Amino acid sequence: MTIQSGTRLGPYEILSAIGVGGMGEVWKARDTRLGRIVAIKQLTASDAERFDTEARAIAALNHPHICQVYDVGADYLVLEYIEGHPIGGPLPAEEVLRLAIQIAGALESAHSKGILHRDLKPANIMVTEGGSAKLLDFGLAKLMDADTDMTRTVDGMVIGTVAYMAPEQASGKALDARSDVFGFGAVLYEMVSGARAFPGTTTIQVWNAVLQDDPAPLQALPALDRLIRQCLAKQPGQRFQTMTDVRIGLEQAAREIAASSREQHASIAVLPFANMSRDNDDAFFSDGLAEELINLLAHIPHLKVTARTSAFAFRGKEQDIRRIAEALGVRTILEGSVRRAGSRVRVTAQLINAEDGYHLWSERYDRELTDVFAIQDDIAQAIAGALELKLVSKPGRHTPDFPAYEALLKARHHSRSYQPEAHARAKEYCEQSIALDPAYAAPHALLGFNLLLATTHTGKPMPDVAPLIRREARRALELDPFETDPHFLLGAVAAAHDYDWPEAARHFQLAMASPSVPAEAHWAYAALYLSTFGRFEESTAQMRRAVEKDPLSVNWRGILMGHLVCAGKYEEALTEGLRALDIADNEIHPHLALGEAYLALQRVPEAVAYAERAHRNLPQQSMGTGFLAASLRRLGETDRAEALVRELDNAPTPIWGRAWYHLLCSEVDVAAVWYEKMIEAREMFAPVYANSLYTAELRTSSHWAKLSRMMNLAEAIV
Repeated sequence: MTIQSGTRLGPYEILSAIGVGGMGEVWKARDTRLGRIVAIKQLTASDAERFDTEARAIAALNHPHICQVYDVGADYLVLEYIEGHPIGGPLPAEEVLRLAIQIAGALESAHSKGILHRDLKPANIMVTEGGSAKLLDFGLAKLMDADTDMTRTVDGMVIGTVAYMAPEQASGKALDARSDVFGFGAVLYEMVSGARAFPGTTTIQVWNAVLQDDPAPLQALPALDRLIRQCLAKQPGQRFQTMTDVRIGLEQAAREIAASSREQHASIAVLPFANMSRDNDDAFFSDGLAEELINLLAHIPHLKVTARTSAFAFRGKEQDIRRIAEALGVRTILEGSVRRAGSRVRVTAQLINAEDGYHLWSERYDRELTDVFAIQDDIAQAIAGALELKLVSKPGRHTPDFPAYEALLKARHHSRSYQPEAHARAKEYCEQSIALDPAYAAPHALLGFNLLLATTHTGKPMPDVAPLIRREARRALELDPFETDPHFLLGAVAAAHDYDWPEAARHFQLAMASPSVPAEAHWAYAALYLSTFGRFEESTAQMRRAVEKDPLSVNWRGILMGHLVCAGKYEEALTEGLRALDIADNEIHPHLALGEAYLALQRVPEAVAYAERAHRNLPQQSMGTGFLAASLRRLGETDRAEALVRELDNAPTPIWGRAWYHLLCSEVDVAAVWYEKMIEAREMFAPVYANSLYTAELRTSSHWAKLSRMMNLAEAIV
């Protein structure tokens, strides 16, 4: 029979559709006999016939982390209804292990009864509201043959999700329990990293990666990293042979991480060093020394290091160390001072336990200016020793000429500003540093980053700066192959300018594998790649990492809110908005994102109120203007809305504001015209919002085929 809302299927009252899978439709229903909510999966005719024997075996499974089958009909299953969300990443190591042990136990139970899953992927593993894992959808499950203890795909066809299937499954060969071990390893990799083990934007690219490529390196507990690598071995004989072996390995890793919990919770913020020199202009040097220490400390495994923006927010403020530590979410604080006199420098540094205010370590260094690099290394090593951690040095690290280093510090000082003239000064100092020491990679990387910022801060067109960013990033990698920042710059260019999604995926994977991923890299990966493909759970996780590293950045919190809205988590976005406004209320992003959340909730007056504030904080920004105009139109204030649209034409970069306005007003044909202009201009928001809620109507229109092809998304896996 045909199932639809309001009908009955035996004793089950159909309430609403949940979704459509490869094996049939899933419906929310009420069991009128027991008064409980259930999920009903109606199978297609061919699948129902094939599935009969397996379904009855699966119904016999009874495990707390397997979705229970309550009833089996002629062409449907009645399942436990689960409130929750698909498992994602990146997750803290403790959470990865806790959930992984539950999933492994569920698979171990299924395998013991001769049942393979064959379609392990994040979408088939739910995390309940209580925080437990539930393994779903044995829709591709197969009973293992009692004689051979293995199975084949149906009629030689490949069934499953390519990015998570074992090489033998992708090749249509015989399967056994070790095939589920591989799929479990791919899921576990994603839980740790937030990225797929085998990336690609077309089925054939992912297929080739599964068959041939090793996943990018992980930054994980060594025991967990080894376990994942063994699960993902290409040859079944080199993997764990049973899920019992996997579970035992996970439990051992959990014991190791529990034993090193003190390391896992080590955290530090480096406050700006006080400039004690007579010349106030030497502040760039004291700031630069603190920033270099932040970069060095970020290479200490298991040490959480607060980003510069948040740590430097306390410059010149006489506040209790404990309050600063609480605001930044750290346990230790490094503070110090710098005094330059001629060719000499005096540096003092103190490491303070924020809980009791006592010094864990302190030292004074009186050296030649050219010894500043040795001072930095000494301080970093001393901090690592005091916290009982190990500093990992980059191999073959180049020691720059001091004048080149000094020019780089000046460039960093100016690159933090939103003003065009400051960006110009930063560019000058980067070029000066390069001229003074051609073997120095850091100024090339900073110059590339400064050029990327120019597209967002000063409105420079991406086509003008993309070749320059690519040139500087590649040169930085030539000079220092162990540098990771250039990879996120190359990923950003490949995504936002070239629409080369495989290349973007490759560089972002390399950037995310770094032990010290900057907040900006998390942003680029989230906005320019993950959100492009509608992977908003993952993009939200990346932005949470950016916020964790830079907790006082209102900018990052505002962008996180935007990703939460696109993920449908409106209430969470509102909560983050209040936190952001507690820090500062003079930036556009939190107000704009609050407006987006309220508009999504159909609370138009509140949306207008926050859109007004966003527009007031940055009136020349077309996003705020376009959103305010659309919100006013929904409120019925059409005259003012039209005036704002006319105002958009005078904005420095009006295209996205116009496109967004017409999308929000459901004027699809006009929106398509502006969206095409965005793509042609390589406006960053074209791919960013390609699979968002704002383009839902556009994607169902006749215009989308052309727009999708222009962004090379037609063949992409989304």
